Amino acid sequence: MELDRKIIFYDGECGFCNLSVQFVLNHERNNDIYFSSLQSDYASVFFKSLELPNPDLSTFYFFNNGVLFEKSTAALKVLPNLKWYLQIAVIGWIVPRFLRDKLYDFVAKRRKKLAKGFCVLPTIEQQQRFLK
Repeated sequence: MELDRKIIFYDGECGFCNLSVQFVLNHERNNDIYFSSLQSDYASVFFKSLELPNPDLSTFYFFNNGVLFEKSTAALKVLPNLKWYLQIAVIGWIVPRFLRDKLYDFVAKRRKKLAKGFCVLPTIEQQQRFLK
C-alpha cells in the first residue's frame, strides 16, 4: 500500500457521492488523485493497516501526505488539486469547522435522495486510478 498517494474514499453505493467523484475527475489539475469506494477491499485493508476505525459510509475522506481528512475538511483539502477557477471555494476555510461539518452532516443525511442512481463512468485512463 502506497502511503504517498492522494486518495478519495467515498460511498460507492451513493449517487451523490459518485457525482462528487465525477466532479473531481472532470476538474482536477494533474490527474493524480486515486479513488476508492469505502465498500472496497482496498479501503478495508487501508483503514485496518493504519489502525483507523471502520469508516462511516456517510463520510467523505481524503488521504494526503500521510494524513486522513474527513467531512468538510477533506473537501477543502481536495481544492488545491482542482483547476484554478474553483479556487474561490477556499473561502470555506473562514467558516469554523463545527459549522462546516454541521452543514456537511445535513447534506450527508440526505445524500441518497439528492442524486439517485448516478454511477461514475470513468474513461479507460481514469479506471486505473480506482483502487479496488
